[in-house]
Amino acid sequence: MQNITQPAREHTVRLVDRKRLSLTGVEDVDCFNEQLVVLRTPLGTLTVAGAGLNISQLTLEDGRVEIDGEVDALEYSGGKKKSGGLLGRLFR
Repeated sequence: MQNITQPAREHTVRLVDRKRLSLTGVEDVDCFNEQLVVLRTPLGTLTVAGAGLNISQLTLEDGRVEIDGEVDALEYSGGKKKSGGLLGRLFR
């Protein structure tokens, strides 16, 4: 038998007027409430902070999520680390 692995999904983030957030490449939703949505993506964990947050569309088979509400912050953690570029190499 062959071991078939699926390629990593492309991850995109589109924020319109800080009120509608559309994402692709979402692997799972870890938790959510009106102030916080925590999502797993191929690039690490994405935390969305705000007020009145609501997941208006969720299709994990396609990796699509849409969030409505007032978005205050997007923060990635974990995932793949990249070299720090020129400044990172200078200060090693």
